Amino acid sequence: MRPPRPLLPSRRTLLAAGAGTLLVPAPAAAYAATPAAAGPGGPAAAPAGTAAGAPADEEALLERAARMLTGDGYDPADPDFAAALADLDAEARRWWDTLDRSAGRTALWPDLAPVADAGNFGQCYPRLLTLATAWTAPGTSFTGRADVAAALLDALRFLHATAYHPGRTETGNWWFWEIGAPRALLDCCVLLRAELPAADLAGYLATVDRFVPDPDRRTNSPALSETGANRADKCVIVALRGLLGRSPEKTALARDGLSDVRDGGRNSLFQYVTSGDGFYRDGSFVQHGSVAYTGTYGAVLLAAAGQLMALLAGSPWAVTDPATSVLLDSVERSFAPVITDGLMMDAVRGRAISRERAPDHVDGALAVSYVLQLAEAAPAAQAARWHAAAKGWIGRQTAYPYLSLVGLPHIQRAKAVLADPGVPAAPPLTGHHCFAAMERVVHRRPGWSYALSLSSKRVAAYEAGNGENARGWYTGDGMGYLYLPGDQGQFGDAFWPTVNAYRLPGTTVDTRPRADLGTVWTEFRPANEVSGGAVLHGRYGAAAFDLRADGSSLRARKTWFFLDDAVVALGADIAADDGRVIETTVENRSLRGAGEQAFTVDGRRQPGAPGWARDFERARWAHLEGVGGYVFLPGGGSGGGSVLRALREERTGAWRDINTGADTGGSTTPHTRRYLTLWLDHGTSPAGAGYAYALLPTASRAATAAWSARGPVRVAANDAAAQAVEVPRLGLTAAHFWTAATAAGIRSEGPATVLLRRRGDGISLAVSDPGHAAAEVSLELPLRVRAVTSADPTVTVTPGRRGRVTVRVAGSRGATHRAELR
Repeated sequence: MRPPRPLLPSRRTLLAAGAGTLLVPAPAAAYAATPAAAGPGGPAAAPAGTAAGAPADEEALLERAARMLTGDGYDPADPDFAAALADLDAEARRWWDTLDRSAGRTALWPDLAPVADAGNFGQCYPRLLTLATAWTAPGTSFTGRADVAAALLDALRFLHATAYHPGRTETGNWWFWEIGAPRALLDCCVLLRAELPAADLAGYLATVDRFVPDPDRRTNSPALSETGANRADKCVIVALRGLLGRSPEKTALARDGLSDVRDGGRNSLFQYVTSGDGFYRDGSFVQHGSVAYTGTYGAVLLAAAGQLMALLAGSPWAVTDPATSVLLDSVERSFAPVITDGLMMDAVRGRAISRERAPDHVDGALAVSYVLQLAEAAPAAQAARWHAAAKGWIGRQTAYPYLSLVGLPHIQRAKAVLADPGVPAAPPLTGHHCFAAMERVVHRRPGWSYALSLSSKRVAAYEAGNGENARGWYTGDGMGYLYLPGDQGQFGDAFWPTVNAYRLPGTTVDTRPRADLGTVWTEFRPANEVSGGAVLHGRYGAAAFDLRADGSSLRARKTWFFLDDAVVALGADIAADDGRVIETTVENRSLRGAGEQAFTVDGRRQPGAPGWARDFERARWAHLEGVGGYVFLPGGGSGGGSVLRALREERTGAWRDINTGADTGGSTTPHTRRYLTLWLDHGTSPAGAGYAYALLPTASRAATAAWSARGPVRVAANDAAAQAVEVPRLGLTAAHFWTAATAAGIRSEGPATVLLRRRGDGISLAVSDPGHAAAEVSLELPLRVRAVTSADPTVTVTPGRRGRVTVRVAGSRGATHRAELR
């Protein structure tokens, strides 16, 4: 059965869905005016307040804005559009049947009372927008009905009189006042503008002027400049207000807000940032100052900025900032690496992982839609690559078909790409990506992808607030996400409300009981500095994490090494003195279907029923059908004094358990899933404990046994000074040095992450400082170096029997420095 279309997935996703439903803009020839040349820095078509547009210009743009919401020219009988119309009709019917239309009403819907509360009127407007969309779109049971239009106009007047008007003072969550409510309100006005009395419209625009006078400042905190996705959202709001109110100055203010003309570009959305919110040169996207948020806030920015560029294209207010290339380049630099088979990786979705109506496949589908949207404003070569990428993402998303997840305009655009024989479907992306600025690592190989979430005093381990993400305690403590094409529901199918939040794959934790994070806003950044890694040839990687546990004495030194067929994980110097058990989780997999996938340890199949549990003192390898293998290596793990424990269990939970948000709160419906969990028990208050294991995604049972027997990876060091592996077949050595030490023949004079590969006469080197603290890194290599073939300007090489390398890492913020030697 086709999954239900999430028409109202979440407050943030809802806003983005409205912002992202674009059609091809009208040609520039439709407008008589020619945009002025950009000024210094090229931020805008004309200085704020000087654009002059005729009423015909504004009405044409409003018609374009309406098409962005409802689509245009599609065949309602087409099965894909018919399904979307049926979903829209059903959602509209839900709100229509429960809408209180009586004269003495005190609320529009009984579950959104009192209506004056921000969280309640903030949800009323989106419901009215759903009805207005169904009234406008051809092919629903609401299309063009006079009684629906009259009820909508009456409901908008009711909200204006009782809840959202210029005389009110902001209380509760500022977002409803300054983004959520005004955006949905203005979208309603766009769709109903032919029916809307002038006096009503004037009142609504006055409300918007009160709470969103410009896109540059937070109204309830004027000293706070808007950044990132919030700025982009507000630019769209102010632009719609300008067009509806026939105010060229407002429309110009919105356009200029994208480039932050008011503050000289300080918070421009078309720039690479070096701290705080926005896009970084390494592809990272950060919002709220320290949270990895490519998949939600980043996508909202992509949607809103892209929408405004297309909405204003060819008009007197066209966006002409030459630095829009930053936004265009983000598609391949920031988004493509974290979209796998149409899913948006949870490692970059922050607290949105707790939103029942916005799982990874919904956020992934929206991101794909925004890429196709932006392609309409991109140079031909970029647009062609994005069309091919989108065609591949859509085609590989088989568990949750894309066309069942998005609205009418998105379907219209996607179907055009899917039907074009000149657009090839791009294959899955491969490569290794280290997003140093947001401390995320993504390793992509044919047939599988793996994401790693880290944290430090720079990047939050988790964010919670407004009742969202109540149990996200360990999501930034080295959690690993394994994505397999045949298991697209792993993290999107009730994983977060049912998984044991104390045993997330890859994490080392103190088993102390934790309290739910609740409604108080929390952005936890641990005290450690080391968090990040290095990349070699875009294919191999190493990452290090100095764990400083929240609320515990637990400390651990953790590294991961990313190879062609494996992810090798090492842990060392694991210590705590609180009198509690310390555990490292190797795997915690939600088992699909009946949950009876075969699990084998050292060649012996184990029982498949829930409730089975067993300890293994000296396990060498294990295998889980449909997932892959696990090899426990000499140098740690079950061979190093930690007992391997295994458990099959049924777990039941509800989305409400982890999200009680006003507009994103989950249902109380219980979900039951079966899990297989593998963890290493380091004992009570361990001192100097460790582990070493390899994850072999997609490997067969026989291949896992052979890998274990063959030992293609050797642990060269795993202690408090250094952690290193050698892969002789590849000529590869990978290491992280916690201090001055020698490991696998490499001598480092201080902390550093190093990858070294010898192939024939060539030597490749990659070095980083994931602690962001050193001025330089000095290395002595275990190889003769005769000359430098190429090197980054920061790398100095002294040839010799044992080549010496100095890397100036100061100010590089964890970036990788490279050299090719011979």
